[in-house]
Amino acid sequence: MVDEYLTIKELTESVGGNMTPRMVRHYHQVGLLAQPVRSHSNYRLYTQQDVQQLRRIVALKQQGFQLSHIRQLLETDSAGEVNTLTTQLQQQYQSVMQQLARLRQTAAALEGLLGRDRACQNLQAEAIAQLRLLEVETQDGLGQLEQLWDSWDAATHDHPEAFAESLQRLLPDLSDRSEIEADLLAKLVLACGDVSLVNFVRLGNRAIAAARDALSSNCQVVGDVPAVVAALDQTRLKHLGCKVTTLIDDPHITSAAEAEQVFWHQNQHKLQQLERGCVLVVGYAPSVLMAACEAVESGMQPALIIGMPIGFSHAPAAKRRLMRSRIPFITTEGTLGGGLLAAVALNALAESLIEKPDCHCYLG
Repeated sequence: MVDEYLTIKELTESVGGNMTPRMVRHYHQVGLLAQPVRSHSNYRLYTQQDVQQLRRIVALKQQGFQLSHIRQLLETDSAGEVNTLTTQLQQQYQSVMQQLARLRQTAAALEGLLGRDRACQNLQAEAIAQLRLLEVETQDGLGQLEQLWDSWDAATHDHPEAFAESLQRLLPDLSDRSEIEADLLAKLVLACGDVSLVNFVRLGNRAIAAARDALSSNCQVVGDVPAVVAALDQTRLKHLGCKVTTLIDDPHITSAAEAEQVFWHQNQHKLQQLERGCVLVVGYAPSVLMAACEAVESGMQPALIIGMPIGFSHAPAAKRRLMRSRIPFITTEGTLGGGLLAAVALNALAESLIEKPDCHCYLG
């Protein structure tokens, strides 16, 4: 019978997430965990039910709930527990999204200033001076910024935007990345207009080296849907001798939902027909990426998978599976992604290979 119990140390190891015995004892004190049974030596003994309860507490804390609120949720009548918890999580999600929207508005205002190129430096100095004045007078300088945009934006008609200068001011420090990886990240940011994307891009298992080797070997390039293939740089890929094909070759597919349904019902077997050493570019259907990961585990050997499908539950799960695989990959964590980003990633690699064929900075 004793063998069925866990010590407090075994409990924390089962839960993971940096859980400590001290935290468990605190949860007992505040009423989140019931007091456990004791051994003959007065040690606390726990069950699998305690493990599940503690995991729920950890999950709710990660969602931003306070301990007092978590206790209320855990005490909810079991009959309505799922619905109540779902409602609470939806409310928490909306609150987080509102915070993100406010932060995004602030970031957009700062990008509008810091992203000015050299030709707009005088204007930038004037804008900063105006902001300083607004801050003194209203303590809400960024909130008042909209009133000033019209006059400042007039200067944008005088010259084309210097993207490189803007990115130099806005991108985080990429000095620890190779030149090719930094170029890839910059192009992805330009494709979506969101500098924060840099924090969510993941490259694994010598991805750049694998991509360059495959493209140099005239590999097959496979896009999941026609829209992704249309966004690929056909001219450079043809120059490299790469044949471009479409996995779900249906010209009527215009959304991730359509791609998902068509692949799920008709096209899963096509993955087995892909050439060894190909590059698979997934920008729409999460089922394609999930099936590709399964095929890799069964023996399929692509050189690289660029996995950036769209979706809110299946896509993040497929990306996590990709990041655990042994195949070189480029992906974006969470729900971020899309066909354009996936195509831009491959285009950037093809361009760097043609323009800098002898570069080996990515091997450092």
